[in-house]
Amino acid sequence: MARSTARPVVKLKSTAGTGVTYVTRKNRLNDPDRLVLRKYDPVAGEHVPFREER
Repeated sequence: MARSTARPVVKLKSTAGTGVTYVTRKNRLNDPDRLVLRKYDPVAGEHVPFREER
């Protein structure tokens, strides 16, 4: 079964500049803008905002 284009795989990159990334899926219909999630950055040692890369 093919994957839906409404829920693409996106890469989240740390805004702390450490180069840490997370991979997740997002619903393009509900969140058409870039996704920003607050997640743990193990290099920085704290929770920081992660922005969606294009």
